[in-house]
Amino acid sequence: MDRNLMPVKSKEEALDFVKHHGAVLESAKGAIPSLAEAIAGEPIRGSWWGHPKGNQIYMLLNEVCDSPDIVRCRLHDGKITLVHRRLWPALVKMASAFDAVRLSAVREEHTATGAHRMTTVKFPDWVSDDVHAAAKSISVGEAEKQLGPLMTRTVRKSEARR
Repeated sequence: MDRNLMPVKSKEEALDFVKHHGAVLESAKGAIPSLAEAIAGEPIRGSWWGHPKGNQIYMLLNEVCDSPDIVRCRLHDGKITLVHRRLWPALVKMASAFDAVRLSAVREEHTATGAHRMTTVKFPDWVSDDVHAAAKSISVGEAEKQLGPLMTRTVRKSEARR
């Protein structure tokens, strides 16, 4: 069965889904897959909160976002995007092609009152030394290939100037 059509049922399957695609939308619709829809096993109309699998979606999204192999940012069209560690060197290599705000890590904190608060860690503050080193060892062409649909016309214009 196609990996995109198989419902994601566990944290391991959710992490594998993100790793396989490299980057996915958390729950929005766009040109890359949505983890919420993968968990639901179908397209979601309206908010995923109202979906019959809403609790499972909530649980798995939180578990995936807590993984040290995932960075949560607003990379794809300003929407919350989950990017697997395997793409981080390519992001670092191509960082100048993206708005730095979109590369900032977004974290959701639960306060003592139960409220949710979003915080950000600016790029490249969230990037480890080993990822910076790995970025130096790949070419611009390889980075563009790895990032695929995340690359925009902006990248092509910036590359033309180099």
